[in-house]
Amino acid sequence: MRQAANMQKAKILAGFFKTSKGQYGEGDKFLGITVPTQRTIAKKYFYEISINEIQRLINSRYHEHRLLGFIMLTLKYPRATDKDKKTIYNFYLKNAKRANNWDLVDLSAPNVVGAYLMDNDRKILYKLARSKNLWEKRISIISTFTLIRAKQFDDTLKIANILMADTHDLIHKAVGWMLREVGKRDRTILVKYLAKRYKKMPRTMLRYAIEKFPEKERKYYLTKVSQ
Repeated sequence: MRQAANMQKAKILAGFFKTSKGQYGEGDKFLGITVPTQRTIAKKYFYEISINEIQRLINSRYHEHRLLGFIMLTLKYPRATDKDKKTIYNFYLKNAKRANNWDLVDLSAPNVVGAYLMDNDRKILYKLARSKNLWEKRISIISTFTLIRAKQFDDTLKIANILMADTHDLIHKAVGWMLREVGKRDRTILVKYLAKRYKKMPRTMLRYAIEKFPEKERKYYLTKVSQ
């Protein structure tokens, strides 16, 4: 990781991930390592690295260290025994607040939390959705991407209801994105869901949800909201 660091890129990433005072990534530190490079490192070492060593990565103040740790978990998970999958899942939840930027959540939550919940009780999603922590809330909705791919939409829609009144833009975008993914697989379900809710949805959430609709239909929803 030290060999791959690039301080010029680190400055650019610090701005991109909103690390200034008062922003969602306040205080985060970067090494300037691209995601493809991190994936290459993860693939080389994930098999032999222990959970305790991944904990050291996730505890790091550097964004790329934490991301590398979460990527390694996503590589370990599908190759693990049922017992070890549960261990990885519990480890992830214990460290959920360390997935403290949108890329860390988006690259890991569906492949660990979502994958585990395909065959297990999903109450944890609702607990996370009601958390006061931004990243746990994002994990709750992004984890359902795995369920959506399996055409199981109920949990996504219920969690979208819980997060509907959230004030953070990152939650609006995440919910809208997952609703759009539902619509890509069953447009009727999305249209039915929107019919009762689109007027009270945050505009960003609605825009993301209807992004794939024909232009005339998008204008219909957005015009009605502004009236």
